[in-house]
Amino acid sequence: MVGKGTIKVTLHQLSKTIDHSLLHPTMTDADILSCLKTAREYNVATACVKPYFIPLAKRELAGTGVLVCPVIGFPHSNSTTKRKVAEATDAAKAGGAEIDMVVNIGKVLDGDQGYVTREISQINDAVTANGVILKVIFENDYLKFEHIARLCEICTHVGVAFVKTSTGHVFVKQADGSYNYRGATVKDLKLIREKSGSNVQIKAAGGVRTLDDLLHVMSLGVTRIGATATVVILEDAKKRGIGTY
Repeated sequence: MVGKGTIKVTLHQLSKTIDHSLLHPTMTDADILSCLKTAREYNVATACVKPYFIPLAKRELAGTGVLVCPVIGFPHSNSTTKRKVAEATDAAKAGGAEIDMVVNIGKVLDGDQGYVTREISQINDAVTANGVILKVIFENDYLKFEHIARLCEICTHVGVAFVKTSTGHVFVKQADGSYNYRGATVKDLKLIREKSGSNVQIKAAGGVRTLDDLLHVMSLGVTRIGATATVVILEDAKKRGIGTY
């Protein structure tokens, strides 16, 4: 994913682009506690957790600069809007500082823009009323160009803080019959930056696994990534001589 451009960054800036992901369905409490230790040690932007783990994550990260980022409607977003609003409100009140939500993918594919807009708007209103910001996950692997473009326009109109490419937890049947996902592709990131307002930031998730990947997506306008490869990325940055400040 490395391009020809040049980007100047510090280790601190790199770490603060990372939402350290603690979302795999098989993760135990011990696994999550270990990952929270990593989030503290590497001073990432947030630890992205399942909603039930918010209180413990908040306790473990107290006194650090690492925020708690719960997910709602994750990963398939099939709950009602009312349930998602309640889940988002509970997450914000429990200590989530940033919240990642998944759009209703079926409604996006239906072209039901009214439903999609109302749902995103209601959830955004609920979280911002509690001093929290919202990231809206598109799940690009399921979507076509026109769906992604329209979601960017909706999110810009609603005024969400971030749009996000994918959950990293879906698998789509490919042409060769295998099940996999593309995640954050260069083509999609360029489209999202073009179609989103200047006040909307971009989070890339799925496929950003190396320092070169991170530097490339940053050059495309990405300000946050979802990653499990935090240690690999930041240790490589240190080896290459990228300083803290």
